[in-house]
Amino acid sequence: AVNGGCPCNAQLMADVGPYNMLLGETKDYSGGSQSFEQSNKTFSATFPEGFAFECLEVFSGPPNVLFKWRHFGPYSGTFTDKNGKQYKGNGEIFNLIGMCLAKVNEKLVIESLDIYYNPEDMIKPLVSTLVDTSQTTLGGDEADGKTAGPGGCQSGGANCSIM
Repeated sequence: AVNGGCPCNAQLMADVGPYNMLLGETKDYSGGSQSFEQSNKTFSATFPEGFAFECLEVFSGPPNVLFKWRHFGPYSGTFTDKNGKQYKGNGEIFNLIGMCLAKVNEKLVIESLDIYYNPEDMIKPLVSTLVDTSQTTLGGDEADGKTAGPGGCQSGGANCSIM
């Protein structure tokens, strides 16, 4: 689950892709309108030197393993937002921090992951420098009214669906 949303299984994550599942809908990114391949291409172009993941600190042991994580890499590529505007990175290290609760069984096999972070913390730093300065951006949150929600998985009663 992402940010307290409904649980999503590994097959759904494999089908829609981790970026789409974890980011969902934000002001500048639409996980619902990109395929797994498109989102992977977007973030490979954004972080061409790699985008690593590391565990920073473990707060509790099995069976409920709570840890703080970081996703990071040099923003040296170009990010394309959901409206097709392109933004160029300056090579500075991008850092995204979050928390995760991993529930494991007696064999230490992960049974569930609850991920917590702010999706806007992932996207907002990427949209600071337009490649084509003739494109203008709207200020604040007035672009389309969509803001970061619980992540890519939205509860629909008994069903769980992407975005």
